[in-house]
Parts: sequence; C-alpha cells; structure tokens
Amino acid sequence: MDFSEKDIQQIENKGLTLKEVEQQVKLFENGLPFANLVSEATIDNGIVRLPKNQLDNYISKFDDRKNKISILKFVPASGAATRMFKFLFTFLDNYNIDKGSINSYINKTNNKDLSLFFIGLEKFPFYHIVLDSLKKTFTDFDSMSINEQELKFVEMMLDGDKLDFGNSPKGLLPFHKYKNQMVSTAFEEHLYESALYSSSEESVKLHFTISQKHNHKFDEEFRRIEKNVQEKSGSTFDISFSYQKESTDTIGVTPKNKPFKEDDGSLHFRPSGHGALIENLNDLDADIIFIKNIDNVVTYKYKEEVAKYKKVLAGILLEVQDQAFSYLHLLETGKPSEEKLIEIGEFLMNRMTVKISSEFEKYSLKYQIEYLAEKLNRPIRVCGMVKNEGEPGGGPFWIKDESGSISLQIVESAQINKKSRLQKNILKDATHFNPVDLVCGIKNHKGEKYDLKKFIDYKAAFITMKTKTGKDLKALELPGLWNGSMANWNTIFVEVPLITFNPVKTVNDLLKAPHQIK
Repeated sequence: MDFSEKDIQQIENKGLTLKEVEQQVKLFENGLPFANLVSEATIDNGIVRLPKNQLDNYISKFDDRKNKISILKFVPASGAATRMFKFLFTFLDNYNIDKGSINSYINKTNNKDLSLFFIGLEKFPFYHIVLDSLKKTFTDFDSMSINEQELKFVEMMLDGDKLDFGNSPKGLLPFHKYKNQMVSTAFEEHLYESALYSSSEESVKLHFTISQKHNHKFDEEFRRIEKNVQEKSGSTFDISFSYQKESTDTIGVTPKNKPFKEDDGSLHFRPSGHGALIENLNDLDADIIFIKNIDNVVTYKYKEEVAKYKKVLAGILLEVQDQAFSYLHLLETGKPSEEKLIEIGEFLMNRMTVKISSEFEKYSLKYQIEYLAEKLNRPIRVCGMVKNEGEPGGGPFWIKDESGSISLQIVESAQINKKSRLQKNILKDATHFNPVDLVCGIKNHKGEKYDLKKFIDYKAAFITMKTKTGKDLKALELPGLWNGSMANWNTIFVEVPLITFNPVKTVNDLLKAPHQIK
C-alpha cells in the first residue's frame, strides 16, 4: 500500500510507525476471526461460588497483608456522558412544543425512558442545580406552563452554552445527593470506596485515565472535595491521571479497505477503544491493582458491602499468587519430583482454571518443568462475575484459539458470530455477566513487573462500521482491556452479588436504589 511522504509524516507524528499502520490495513483486508466459544462459563465450570463461611477467611488474608503491599485502583474515566442522555437529546431534536404537550408526545412515541425521567425529576441529584440555573436565567420561570418548564429543564441540562452535561466527563457529573444537600460525583465516590480497602498506613492511590481536555476539571474537582473526603474517610489521597495515547489510535479505511481521507487530504485516525488502556496500565507499578469502571459506584450506605467483596477477590489473588510463586521458585531452583509436578498441574487446573495439554504425561521431564513454569509465570486476574440479568456487554466463556488451546476469557458480544446458531446459543445460555470488577497481580515471583503487552491476543480486535461526514468507514477496535488485552493472563472468575454492580448507563439508572438516599 502506497502512503505519501505527507501520510508517513502524519503517522510518525502520532507516535505510530508505517509498519504498524500497514499491519492495521492488512487486518481490514484479511478480516478478524470471531471468538470461538466452546461453552459458557458456569458455577463449578469456570466460575467459583464461595461458601459464606469462606468469605471472612479471604477478607482476613487481605487485611493482614494490605499494609505490607502496594495497592492501586485503576479507573477508566475518559468517556463523555453523551450516551447517558441519548433519549433526552432525541427528545430535544424531535419535540415541538407548538404541536402538543410532552405527555401526548410520550404517548405517541411510547417513550418509557422519557416518562420515567419526568416522573422521577425531583429525585435526580442535579435537580436543584438545574432548577437554580433556570430561575437565575428566567425570572418568569415559576409562571411558565409545565410543558415549558420541563422543556427548559432538559435544555438547561444539555445545551452546549448552558450546563452542557452531555459533553461533561461522566466522572464529574452529579451522581448522588445526600441529606445535607451535598452532591457527590462518581469521581468522589471512588475515593471513599477505595479508602475502605487500601493501606491504613499510606495514602490511598488511585489512577484515572481521562481525556486530556478535561484534565483541569478533574484537578479542580479534587481540590474542591479533598479536605472533606480526607476528614470523612480518615485517609489522604495520591491521585494520578493519564490519557489514552495517540500512538494507540487506529487508521480508518473505506469499505474497500483504502485509507479513509479527511476533506483536507489527511489520513483519518480514531481512538481504538478501552483496549488502548493496556498501555496506561503497563506504565503503573503496584503489587495489587483493582480495576473498576467510573460509573459503577454506590451511595455511602452500600459501600461497606461493595468493599467487602473487593477484599474477598484480593484475598483469593494473594492466596493463589503465594502458591504459584512458591511453585515457580521450586521449578527454577529445585529438582521437583514426579509427584510434585502432578501437584503443580492439579493446582493449575483446579485453582487457576488452566487447561493442561492431554499430551503432558508424554513430555520429557525437562519439558514438563518448562511447560508448567510457562503456564504459571503470567500476570493473574481475579474477576468478579454477577448473575446475568440481561445486561448488554461481555461475559465469561470457555474459548478455543487457533492452536486448539482452550481457556477462560471475558468475551464481548461484538466478538461473537451471531450468524452461527451454535455460537448464538452459547451466548444465550450464559449465566453470568462481566461487571468489570478485577483484582490484578502484575508482578512475577521475583517482584519484577510483567510487560503486559506480551500477553495480548492481537487477533481479538474487532472491526466496526462508522460514518464520517456522511461517508461509511471501517474502524478497528483494539482487543478490549479485560478481553483480548488480558487473554494470556491466568484468570479466575468468582461469583459476586449484584449489589457490587451498579453502573449508570442512562441517566434514569440514577433513580435506582443504590444511587438514592432513602
């Protein structure tokens, strides 16, 4: 493929190489394989269900160690809140006040989301913020009709020259309102929650990946809340930020796989999805890293329960990691007996859900040792899984790769071939859902950090169709952060209760119990 000197300059300015971009174009040309689902992961077949009497054991294991290890929470927080308000933007585009009431519009369009929004209006954490702005802007607001008031309310929330909630970072929107009228953001709630499972002797460390243009907004918010959060939590905070790297952008192509050109003749690049953040994660250093999405928070009443299960997952990670490290030292330094090798193989299968080759017994002793060491010597992730309640998104599955190896993976529905009845049925039968609730060990038995980029399955990327200035284009999403980017990690799935999963995908989710103060 011929790129001009100007194209190559643009590619290199982004921190990419010509070879990388040519490889991206090849992926469009050759297509990417769908994930090959073998079966859904279920309780006792890939997902651990812990008896209640074991929970305290894992919590104690974590609590005993938390002041001796470094702990960090990693929160992808780059997204604007636009999708939260999608049905409200549609309403503003389509509703005409001269052609009838909002009620009749709701009935005509059968718009249940809009109906729920207006019914619950006063329960939203931002209600008084919007109302105060309206009364300052319109001195006659109280004498307007209900229709006008409701329309003005939505306009005040979303118009670019007003409060502009849709273009704000999701992490900085009002999420909860407490009894003293104090409003808290998702960003603030993450600080409180993290304090419950961090070292009591050091600052609580959090790392947020954000959009560069919002950097100052997060800094301002932290300055505004820092004193209050420190007093209430009894902790100090060490907060860092990073941006999705431009060098992780991917080229867009036309439907015929030619580079898509902008009107000025330059190449079109796009951010490549949350898989790009494996680079940001790889730059961090901690013994244990908790990963959780920005919008998955609860009010203070539920925080202890949520924190309890974070400690359980971390306790499991520490226990499994201790045993794995002990076996790795033995494989490196000792001459393990045949019984010991069988014990290590059983540990990999039973505790780390790793499938061992059926040819293992035929290998020479030297190769058996190498094989087990290679299987053990990987980053570890313990992932909470919740019962499937019909939420869209990824889930836990057993998949087979091109070499025939079977492993546990978190798979997004976009990676699954919906035209295959077998694959569709496995997807339909999934019992659990991925809430993005991970605890990660990113160091080896010598205390050295892994290079996480070595454990990515690059073929787990996927191609999506987009439009730009009315023209179709194909875009490439890198393997998702907890999907293909962690495909070659050792993975343990553990069932956690639904209370640990409270995302705010649409603004109406803020009306659900875990986001409301009774």
